[in-house]
Amino acid sequence: MDIQKEINKTGGFTNLELLAKQVVEGFISGMHKSPFHGFSAEFAEHKVYNNGESTKHIDWKLFAKTDKLFTKRYEEETNLRCHIIIDNSSSMHYPAVKEHHLGSLNKISFSVLATACLMNILKKQRDAIGLSIYSDEYDYYAPEKGSERHHQMLLNTLNKTILHQSDNKNTDTFKFLHLIAEKIHRRSLLFLFTDMLQASSNPEKLFEALRHLKYNKHEVILFHTFDSEKELNFDFSNRPTRFVDVETGDFINLYADNIKDNYRKEVSSYFYDLKMKCAQYGIKYVEADTTKDFDKILTTYFVERQKFA
Repeated sequence: MDIQKEINKTGGFTNLELLAKQVVEGFISGMHKSPFHGFSAEFAEHKVYNNGESTKHIDWKLFAKTDKLFTKRYEEETNLRCHIIIDNSSSMHYPAVKEHHLGSLNKISFSVLATACLMNILKKQRDAIGLSIYSDEYDYYAPEKGSERHHQMLLNTLNKTILHQSDNKNTDTFKFLHLIAEKIHRRSLLFLFTDMLQASSNPEKLFEALRHLKYNKHEVILFHTFDSEKELNFDFSNRPTRFVDVETGDFINLYADNIKDNYRKEVSSYFYDLKMKCAQYGIKYVEADTTKDFDKILTTYFVERQKFA
């Protein structure tokens, strides 16, 4: 059986690897005035030259083009371990979409494609990547590796994640973050894609788990994944509507306009509190709005990678 062909038949990304490559190449080509200008697969990456550093690895050809000093950083200097964590609870499959493509993404397909983009860059730089996926149980774990076989295995797993949605799958993210923290011992760059909608009413448990991830000096980046049109701005038509909690099955019937202002106020306050808590605990908070492009995700990766090194 051709597993990839079977996956494509059932509505996943037609070619996740190719799509991720196109997104990354489009992003790289648009970085005209970026400190990452000159990114190439011939070496690991360019780094802005700092006064006092050795001039041995300055890229003089790039200096002639940009009038700025960059040094080449080679594979042995930049070997990185990265672990990506994806929340696959039922709420991450909102809103429902018929087909997954760049113009039609929900929270889980946005997270999957963003992960594939990060993997594409890590592969170019010969860095090791691991993956964890959880819902109401620990669905998948793969340790950090850099082989082509490992890369293809992760791509297949990501595509399957989009397709296999179970109703009423809630999650307590903090439980699985503690488990993941116990598995990752070597210092790594950790990315977490989650909508921060938890079964537990105690947010402190989640931040305790995030701090556990930082225990071994990992750098933790939280990509707060949400649909700004529906989940932040509550952009629904003002007619009698039944709103159903996809994780519990509970529902409420109402007119959207009757609660829109109060809803926006409460959600905006929640988002602000998340940002403040992350800042307090040294966790990088990034809004991952599924209605926008992937530039913020990829820019964050490059910035955090430089800091990590």
